[in-house]
Amino acid sequence: MIRTELDAAGIADLGLRAAYRRCRQIAAEHGRTYFLATRLLAPDQRPAVHALYGFARHADDILDELDPSLDVAARAERLQRLSDRFFTGGDDRDEPVLTAVHDTAHRYAIETNLFVDFLDSMRMDLTVTDYPDRAALNRYMRGSAEVIGLQMLPILGTVGGADEAAPYAAALGRAFQLTNFLRDIDEDLTRNRIYLPADELAAHGVDRHLMTWCHLHRRTDPRVRDALAAQHAMTRDIYRFAADGIALLAPRSRPCVATALTLYSEILDRIEDCDFAVFTQRATVGTTRRLQVASGALLRSWWARRGFEQRRAGAA
Repeated sequence: MIRTELDAAGIADLGLRAAYRRCRQIAAEHGRTYFLATRLLAPDQRPAVHALYGFARHADDILDELDPSLDVAARAERLQRLSDRFFTGGDDRDEPVLTAVHDTAHRYAIETNLFVDFLDSMRMDLTVTDYPDRAALNRYMRGSAEVIGLQMLPILGTVGGADEAAPYAAALGRAFQLTNFLRDIDEDLTRNRIYLPADELAAHGVDRHLMTWCHLHRRTDPRVRDALAAQHAMTRDIYRFAADGIALLAPRSRPCVATALTLYSEILDRIEDCDFAVFTQRATVGTTRRLQVASGALLRSWWARRGFEQRRAGAA
């Protein structure tokens, strides 16, 4: 399958092919819903999407998944090294993820500032543990979430100008990350982070002390439940806005994005179903449901790709 994807994308160089294979492996291992949705893309689109995921995951691993004994200074140094190597475009033979993402950025003319913003937000995660208000959180999410949707746009394609689709792509990235914040509250507290706006939590009588109490006692205080329900409702609104942008994407890309939106938004359903017991369980969408949604989209994806290929053949 990977050979078909690389051939379809016109990736012939052996070193590049190995780099893209590594990114595909990372996506398959760490991004279950993400990887499932990419199966609905045309084969020629998949390597580039895997490369973007691989790069984002590589940066995230520097922040959270490497040797736990590394201090902030050591992680900052590694992140800076990644940034320097990305922007200088040097020899990346020992960094296959960089090899692949460099090639993807060049092939699709992805704007450099999107990678600048992404790495800036990753640096924030080294030292920032709380966000006083929505504006501060939005500044972080610009680089950590919105730019991911914007990086994807040239690969997905649009029926009109990319500028028209951009606000919806950014919103979808933001909705995905807000969903993660709600689902992963307990895990984030183990890293001393709270990604929900402090002033909005305070409106419900919630502060860091109370959140930490819930984490330690494995209970959701009623005040925290009310605060999370309010965040949940706001995230739902962002999904509704983002869904309107699917029609602006190239037809062959719509089933993939619609599937990702459906499955990720259903994590919110699971959070609500457990009455916001996020300190005792991690909300997930089961394999059966994920396959059910994906299988329904598979036929739509196949028809859309067939139409695209016929139109391309006719134009030739």
